[in-house]
Amino acid sequence: MTDTAENSPIDGTVLVVNAGSSSLKYQVIHPGDEEVVADGLVERIGETTSKVTHWYRGDEVKRECELADHQAAIALVLELFQDSGVDIAESGLSAVGHRVVHGGRSFSQPTLIDEKVRSEIERISPLAPLHNPPNLVGIEAVSKLLPDVPAVAVFDTAFFSDLPAEAANYALDREVAEEYAIRRYGFHGTSHEFVSQLAAEFLERDLADLNQIVLHLGNGASASAVRGGTPIDTTMGMTPLEGLVMGTRTGDIDAGIVFQLSRVGGMSIDEIDKLFNKQSGLKGLCGENDFRAILERVEAGDEDADRAYRVYLHRLRRYIGAYMIELGRVDTIIFTAGVGENAAPVRADSLADLEGYGIVIDPERNAVRNGEPRRISADDSRVEVLVVPTNEELAIARAASSVARSAR
Repeated sequence: MTDTAENSPIDGTVLVVNAGSSSLKYQVIHPGDEEVVADGLVERIGETTSKVTHWYRGDEVKRECELADHQAAIALVLELFQDSGVDIAESGLSAVGHRVVHGGRSFSQPTLIDEKVRSEIERISPLAPLHNPPNLVGIEAVSKLLPDVPAVAVFDTAFFSDLPAEAANYALDREVAEEYAIRRYGFHGTSHEFVSQLAAEFLERDLADLNQIVLHLGNGASASAVRGGTPIDTTMGMTPLEGLVMGTRTGDIDAGIVFQLSRVGGMSIDEIDKLFNKQSGLKGLCGENDFRAILERVEAGDEDADRAYRVYLHRLRRYIGAYMIELGRVDTIIFTAGVGENAAPVRADSLADLEGYGIVIDPERNAVRNGEPRRISADDSRVEVLVVPTNEELAIARAASSVARSAR
C-alpha cells in the first residue's frame, strides 16, 4: 500500500540531488532532525550497463540495467521507492535541493528554480563545462517527474560570492576579465560554510568573533580563510583546478606551462585540460590518488609516494601560513572531508613545528577516529584545532527547505 503524505516517513523531507555527467547521487533527509531516510547512487548512466545502489530505511537494493539518460535514472529511483511502499511524488516532499557547482556572478544564494533560473545556469555553464551541464540535466529530469515539488538550486560558489576585491580579482587586463567573467569564484562553499558554523557551535563561541582556517581535504581539496563567518579568501579560483594539490588536479601551476605544452609539446587545449584535471596531482606524481594507499607506500619507503606526499604538504602548509597572515589572528583550524577527517598523519604533518604560532597537536586526540566534531589540539594550544565532519547534503537540504518555505 502506498503511503500518503499524512503518514509517510518522507513527509517534510528534502530530496537532495547531485547529478554528474554519468551519475546521480541522492539522499532524502529530514532537515530538522538530520535523519537520512534514503540514500542512493546511480552510476554509468547512458552506458550499456548502469549500476544502481538504493538504500531506504535499512534495506539496500542493488541493480544492474540499462539507463539511457538521467530521466530514466530518476524514474528508476522513484520505482524503487514505490517498491518500498512509498509514492515519493505524493508522500509530502517539501523540496528538491539540487547541487549546482557554478553560480557565476548571477547567484549568491540558494535559489528557487524556474525557467529564468534554468536559462541562466545554462548561460554560465562555460565557466564549469564538466559540472553545470549535468547538474542542469538532473534539474530537468527531476522536474519532469516531480513537477509539483519546489526545486531549489544550491551553488558551490555562493559562499564565496562576496570575496574582497583583492582576493577575487586576478591581475589580468580588466576589460578581458570583465568580458569573459574571469575572477575567483571559489568552490566547496557549502562545506566551508557548514563546518565553520558547526565549529562555532562546538566551541560554544559566537561565529562573529571567530577567525577560522577551513581545510576541505578530499580528492578535490580547498582551503579558506573565514573571518566572523565571512570568507575573505579561498584557494580554488575561476575553476576548481586552482589551489591545493588534489587527487588528480594540479592545483596552482605556472600558466606558462600551458604555452610550453602547446608550442613545444604540440598538445591541444583539450589534452592539456585532461592532463591538468584528470592525470595530475597525486596521481600524476606517484600513480595513485587513494590517500590510504599513498600513506601505506610512504611507510614502506616508496620514493615516488614520499615525494608526492611532501609536495602535497608543502602546498597545504604554504596556504595555512598565508591565511594566518591574512587573518592576523587565528582562533581555529578545521580539517574536514575524506582526507581531512580520516588521515591523522596529514593533520599532524601539516601543522608540525608550529608551536611558536600557538598551534600544538595532541597525538592521542589526533589518532581518534569517529564521526563527531572533535578537538585534536593540546590543552596548551592557543589555536583550537578541530576535525569537523562535513555534511553537504544536510546543508543543501536545509537551504532548499528554507527557500521552499519562503516561497509558499
